[in-house]
Amino acid sequence: MNKDQILELKNSVLKGGLITLEQAIDLSNSEHKELVYQSANEIRMAFLGNKFDLCSIENAKSGKCSEDCKWCSQSAHHSAQVEVYELVDQKNAVEMAKRNEAYGVKRYSLVTSGRGVSQKTLTEMIKTYQAIRQASNISFCASMGLLTASQLTQLKEVGVEHYHCNLETSRAYFPKVCTTHTYDDKIETIKMAQNIGLKICSGGIIGMGESMLDRLQMAFDLAGLGVQSIPINILNPIEGTPLSGASALSQEEILTTIALFRWINPKANLRFAGGRQILKSYQDKALQAGISSAVVGDLLTTLGSSGVREDIDNFKASGFDVD
Repeated sequence: MNKDQILELKNSVLKGGLITLEQAIDLSNSEHKELVYQSANEIRMAFLGNKFDLCSIENAKSGKCSEDCKWCSQSAHHSAQVEVYELVDQKNAVEMAKRNEAYGVKRYSLVTSGRGVSQKTLTEMIKTYQAIRQASNISFCASMGLLTASQLTQLKEVGVEHYHCNLETSRAYFPKVCTTHTYDDKIETIKMAQNIGLKICSGGIIGMGESMLDRLQMAFDLAGLGVQSIPINILNPIEGTPLSGASALSQEEILTTIALFRWINPKANLRFAGGRQILKSYQDKALQAGISSAVVGDLLTTLGSSGVREDIDNFKASGFDVD
């Protein structure tokens, strides 16, 4: 795709048009990558402005996961060393939520390992959310796997506004990285949550051996589901997992992926998530390729950044408005 074609396509998106998979492939193969990134940034500016959205997560139940996701250190199928505990201490969760609210973080999520959670565990999580609400006004998110409609309803009733369930990768590539549940299981959970009235946070991990086409197909599936918060994780290979020897993505692959996710999802919040330390040397360039939000602080079993205050300072220095 030449420069004129890129500019013409960008103008179409700015007027409310949507690109096709074929056009996204052409953009990914264009030799004019800087223009692709610049155009993605213009699309972000047009639909979202400079406002930067922050959220944080806490590992509320760690390890002994029944699922065999190849990237994850918490899987009982792998030999990775990870801290194991049943439930986060309620007092600690309340303090973490209050600390994040003081930084200006808008949402706080409890994340549990496992295919889903038992009713007993969910009841304890609900008590933790209730305790947080008594001490804080921060908004709630949850990430607890493949829940039932009843469980999702209980979360909504306690004040959870967003439910997180990553697609992780494309439908075609998913069986190569997980066999204990399916892509359709995830979509079923997302649609149930939407029907109940929960907003959805869903994205994936890049760098697991998938192709650019896989990433684009995932981006289009997220667009089709109407997802408005899309975390982009970069694989941080962990010793003891099947993907421990995965090859690192190039800077161009990462920037191109971010930019094309923006082209495909012009109005969604594209969110820096796990593995962000990998692109630290060119984070500002990534921020100017379509990113509009971030998960800040420590991210489950790997570090997401060096500190919330430093993150906020960096985002502001890149021209974003962070409340």
